[in-house]
Amino acid sequence: MSGKLYVVGFGPGSKEDMTLRAVNAIEGADLIIGYITYTDLLREYFPDKEYKATGMMKEIERCKIAIEEAEKGQTVAMVSSGDSGIYGMAGIIYQMAEEMRSDIEIETIPGVTAASSAASILGAPLMHDLAIISLSDLMTPIDLIMKRIDRASEGDMIIALYNPKSKKRTDHLQKAAEIICRYRSPNTPVGIVRNAGRKGESKVITELGSMDYDEIDMFCIVIIGNSQTYISNGRMITPRGYRI
Repeated sequence: MSGKLYVVGFGPGSKEDMTLRAVNAIEGADLIIGYITYTDLLREYFPDKEYKATGMMKEIERCKIAIEEAEKGQTVAMVSSGDSGIYGMAGIIYQMAEEMRSDIEIETIPGVTAASSAASILGAPLMHDLAIISLSDLMTPIDLIMKRIDRASEGDMIIALYNPKSKKRTDHLQKAAEIICRYRSPNTPVGIVRNAGRKGESKVITELGSMDYDEIDMFCIVIIGNSQTYISNGRMITPRGYRI
């Protein structure tokens, strides 16, 4: 008899930022499966659960394990940080279940994505139309990423950049900023949040033309305002358009 597979987004990392649905799914699971970093985060809050973890770039292996364990009748929680449907595990789980011709019940549990978490720390920068774009080119060609940056910039959208920099990807953010500067003033507010919702959280509010690229790494979220975004009292604010 098949069990059930929850695909759980548990937010930035702290239990305070987990939704009640996410907590209930994790507490009700027989087995929690995820990337090593994520399972290590959850052990602090759910120490009595059984865990299986795999390393970076082992997403397909994790999905196969999760589906097979659910097919044995277990209730399984496949976990990832943020929202399970935004750069999370929901899509690949459904794809793998189809590939394996599995009839298990799957339920997606949303969570607080990094852009939302970072925005709350910065003030209110995401109050209008926005684009969330990952600068990781592991699965998307860099030319396509930069094309998306260009189109979002031309449309005056707020832009939240995930995976802005790594040891190998050292100049993608700078190239993205150069593209955005074609359409936006160098004085455009930019918020940089490191470890949003986790230990060691920090923020910097600066301007598009003044970003310190050396201080940005893979643990950061970069939010670039639109033409209306402004800074006030240490907060980054994008007007929605209300008449006050």
